[in-house]
Amino acid sequence: MKNIITVQHTQSVHHTNGMVGSWTDWDLTEFGKNQADNIGKNLKEELADKKVIMYSSDLKRAKQTADEIAKYLGVEPILRQELRERNLGKCCGKSVQWLRENIESDEVTVDDRLFSDGESRRDAWNRLKPFYDEVMESDAENIIIVSHGDLLSLWNAMYLGLDVESLYKVDIHGPAGGVSHMSVGDDGKHRVRNINDMSYIKEN
Repeated sequence: MKNIITVQHTQSVHHTNGMVGSWTDWDLTEFGKNQADNIGKNLKEELADKKVIMYSSDLKRAKQTADEIAKYLGVEPILRQELRERNLGKCCGKSVQWLRENIESDEVTVDDRLFSDGESRRDAWNRLKPFYDEVMESDAENIIIVSHGDLLSLWNAMYLGLDVESLYKVDIHGPAGGVSHMSVGDDGKHRVRNINDMSYIKEN
């Protein structure tokens, strides 16, 4: 049995100031830190006495979320660039309004890039896939992954056995602080216990 918990980073500064997230390295807000702290407390109850490995995007908002959770679990997050949010290129560091006014290409297909120096959804998929395979092939039984909304939507599709073209019809995308539980049984069947559960950001 393999248990996988994914966590979308909690409230970041860019959620409050109208700026683009992507690869811009935003901190969590104080509210976001409290949300992440609550996630850690709640997961500690579930994972008591279990050996856990944690992976996180190396961008600040994900790393800070992981650090808040990790202090309750006694683990050290392993930072992986593969878990970064999708790179939107030259709009990083700009406002969402600037992005809207300067888009170079609409995203009609999974190969389109909003900006020529950014990633398409297929690019991000191909970046994530080796890490996904690594996790699935590992002997680790309890895994926590802290990442970003767009990347976790890709993870969800991979986990369900879909391909990148499925994104034309399916997009399992959640809000900041969402916690998802997945398990792979000894029969190889991929099960989903919950998706983007927001109860974890609340203090019990």
